[in-house]
Amino acid sequence: MADPDDIRGWQRLDAEITTSGRIEDKDVMRLADLGVAHVVNLALETHPEALAGEGDKLAAQGIAYTHIPVPFDAPGEDHFAAFVKAVEEGPRPVHVHCIMNWRVSAFFYRYNRDRRGLAEPVARALMERQWSPEGHDSKEARVWAEFIARTPE
Repeated sequence: MADPDDIRGWQRLDAEITTSGRIEDKDVMRLADLGVAHVVNLALETHPEALAGEGDKLAAQGIAYTHIPVPFDAPGEDHFAAFVKAVEEGPRPVHVHCIMNWRVSAFFYRYNRDRRGLAEPVARALMERQWSPEGHDSKEARVWAEFIARTPE
């Protein structure tokens, strides 16, 4: 089955990692058909576009589910550590999503740069397919610019 082109912000990072913005009811079976074994959701379940009962719907298709609610105005190192653990220790292939694929692309920027050893410009180009916090002038964008600038200690 080919990658869907109608899921918001869909992006394939490699053979075992895909990302997107929000998923809808119709996407649950599509992810199963793609062979996705694990979904990681970084969005808040209270967002109006969040898929209600997402974990149960995925479980019904045999897909593991990890929810790491990341407030858009306060991404933290605890969130990033949970994300790394879910991606590295959870079943594969993994699909990671939020609402717009902004949280996810920023998390994968750091992951690709710091854990996978991608050159910074390559990691940044992957992120910028979805968004760049530097391109926005808001409190949240500044928070995300600071988040992606962090490096391992």
